[in-house]
Amino acid sequence: MSEPIPAITLPPAENAQQEGAWLKSTLQKWLDEEFIPETVNQQIAQRASQIYVRQRMEGENDLGSLVIAIVTEMQAFDFRESFYSEFAIANAVSDLLLDSLGIDRCCGQ
Repeated sequence: MSEPIPAITLPPAENAQQEGAWLKSTLQKWLDEEFIPETVNQQIAQRASQIYVRQRMEGENDLGSLVIAIVTEMQAFDFRESFYSEFAIANAVSDLLLDSLGIDRCCGQ
């Protein structure tokens, strides 16, 4: 029987606004580099960072819960002008956060 994947808990937010600014710029850079730079990428990064900051200010430190919040709230975003979806954005945010913490995201490790 396989073991469940342990939860990943982020350190408590010391400056959620600063984290949000970092996430916005890093996510936009990732979006622009993944396919092509598009104007909508800035709007996507802005919205995702707003969700992230609010969640962190409310005390959310569980990465899984943050990802679910981003997926849920990004469903209201109009992705028609983008190659992305709410799932791709939430997964990208998760990957960027794991990278920033030095956590290897390969192969469930």
